[in-house]
Amino acid sequence: MIFKETVVSWHPGAMEPRLPAELAAPLGRFLVLLDRWNRTHSLTALPPAARREELLLDAASLLPHLAALPAGARVVDLGTGMGSPAIVLALARPDLEVVGVDASTKKLAFVKQVAMELPVPNLRTVHGRLEDLPPLEADWGTAKALAPLGQLLAWWERHGRPGAPFLAMKGPDWSDEAIPGGWRAIPHAYALPTRGRRVVLELSRG
Repeated sequence: MIFKETVVSWHPGAMEPRLPAELAAPLGRFLVLLDRWNRTHSLTALPPAARREELLLDAASLLPHLAALPAGARVVDLGTGMGSPAIVLALARPDLEVVGVDASTKKLAFVKQVAMELPVPNLRTVHGRLEDLPPLEADWGTAKALAPLGQLLAWWERHGRPGAPFLAMKGPDWSDEAIPGGWRAIPHAYALPTRGRRVVLELSRG
């Protein structure tokens, strides 16, 4: 079905994510590492000036949604790429187990290096295709610009625990996508300073 229940009202004062001040130093080291690795491994086409906003500030839009998770909960980032949003989530909540999943060996090698150097001891990586991996039994999941909602939810049904919420990071045209029956979607709108409007789409069985 096409989800039409909620209409997002965009306005110039839409919420802008905020990164906790205590993350400034480790995230600065993350950007330095990314620049160094990118020269050799071509991890991203994002220009350096856009990386903080796109990879780090954007990830901060998820932080309020972690508040209800108890210590020890498992958070899974499907298609983590260079570790966005997994690294921000793991640094902000060191009491959680954060798992970054990706099929790219070189990108996960970078995430592993970041976890070792910052350090981020509660972050680990899993390599493989989501449809082939054994169930990850996650308590909370997210993905950024990875796939249509129907595909994301099919993967989440495999890897999330029963009743576990999934938060999809989407652009402003998210309401054009089909959502499988039985799912409830709540949009949380925000805006980045220069990279436009976004939505965190909170999905749960309903």
